This record gives sequence, C-alpha cells and structure tokens, in this order.
Amino acid sequence: MKLEQIKKIAVVGAGTMGQGIAQVCAMAGFEVLLYDVNEDSLPEALKGIERNLDKGIEKGKVSVQDKANCLSLIQTVNTQADLLADLIIEAIVERLDVKQQLFRALEEINSDQTILATNTSSIPITRIASVLKRPQNVVGMHFFNPAHIMKLVEVISGAATDAQVAGLVYDLAIKIGKVPVRAADAPGFIVNRVARHFYVEGLKVLEEGVSDVEGIDRLMEASGFKMGPFRLMDLIGVDTNYSVTESMFNAFHQDAKFRPSRIQQQKVDAGHHGRKTKRGFYFYD
Repeated sequence: MKLEQIKKIAVVGAGTMGQGIAQVCAMAGFEVLLYDVNEDSLPEALKGIERNLDKGIEKGKVSVQDKANCLSLIQTVNTQADLLADLIIEAIVERLDVKQQLFRALEEINSDQTILATNTSSIPITRIASVLKRPQNVVGMHFFNPAHIMKLVEVISGAATDAQVAGLVYDLAIKIGKVPVRAADAPGFIVNRVARHFYVEGLKVLEEGVSDVEGIDRLMEASGFKMGPFRLMDLIGVDTNYSVTESMFNAFHQDAKFRPSRIQQQKVDAGHHGRKTKRGFYFYD
C-alpha cells in the first residue's frame, strides 16, 4: 500500500485521545470513522472535537471552513462491523488482552492490506501482534495528549512489523502535521521511559511529605516545565498514567525506580482520574 491509497481511517476509542486523533486525521482530509464501545460517548466526542476547533478559530489557527470540512469528514459508527478502513488506530484502555481481542476482530473483517496501529503508551507492539494472522501489519503510532496540539508521534516497529508499514505510518504522521520519531519496541519506548521519573519522583516527594502537590508543581513550572507532574497527570488521566507506570514496572521486572505510587493508586480506586472526572490531584469545575 502507498500513502495515496489511504483514504479512510478508523479511530477506535472516543475518549480524549481518540477525539484528538480523529480531529487531526480529518483536518488532513481523510475520511474518519469514530467508534467507541460506549455508544453514548460518541455525541459528546463530537462536541469535544467541535470545542477544540472553536478554540482553534479563536486563536486564528483554524478557519470556519476548516471546521466545517473537518466535521463533515468524521462519521461515528455504532458497531465494530462498521470499522472497515485502510488504517485503524486504536486508542482504548491500556490492557494487552483487550487490544488483542479488538485487533483479532478487526483483522477478520478487513482486507489483508489494512494497517492496525496501536496508540499504546507502553505495551510491547510484538506482544499485541503475537496473536494475529498478519502481525506484519501491526505498528505503534503513539500520539501525545492533547493529540490535536502535540506534534510528536512515536512510530514503533514490533519484531514482525513490515518495514514498509512502519515507513507508511511515518509518512502519514507527517501528512497529518506531526513530527514522527522511530522507536524500537522497548518498554515505554522513548518518551514514557524518560518521562516516567518525572511522575514517579514527584509522587515519591509527595509520599515522603517533602512538599505538597501545589508546591511540587510550582517548583517544576518555575524551573521551565509548562506543567508540573500533578497537573500533567490530571490532564493525561491519573488512571492512564498509573496503568503505564504499572506496565513499565512489570516490564522492567519490578525495578524499584518504576514502582507505582500508593497515592496514585488511591486516586484511581476512588475514581479521581483528573480533568475528565472533574477531580484528580486538583478539583475542576
């Protein structure tokens, strides 16, 4: 398959990440199918995309016509059977079994040329692809939150990923306005491996009572970071961030430097997942 042959892109998962991915693909002129297992979330996802576009208009980065064109290219679908596309990007829960089950089902109904891309933050691409008939079509395409703004995309090849597939996804990332970086299939890839300690050490400082959430964030922001670790975890999703930390902790054979925090686990257990639930390490109206 060549880049010009990709006409339709399906995005599975209509949460914050899925919305952003669908938006940038539609803004680049691709037909987009947006699906979520929770059908009721789809209208709200479209509203979220519209809000993003309106903010772009306010800042002079998006025109009214751009907004209309983008929304006209996004179609919500209610069943997995409708997910017939040239490229499918999953942005669902960070669980190996769920991702494998999804890709198994999609592989059965799509052509043998369809590319299956995962937005996983930390699960090895090789493991996701290991249960499929065509593991060569599976590639990592890791966006960063908020996906409609952040430029970086990690393109990760598993052990079986076809080099042409990885190259095609790399070129596609450029076409949708991103800056792709190739990464090996190692735990956390590049960004999450490096950035994990930004969160983990911040949580350790909090656990040890050295400072509070606001103090740690203020210090990091005064040092040049746009957001401190706790504001950033609330933006990403406390539950998502915790899941990635758990995954990396296990991938590195329980190396203590990746140990998940009890404080963060309590937040997850309480349903305080950050901005999306109106409460995380901070409260949100």
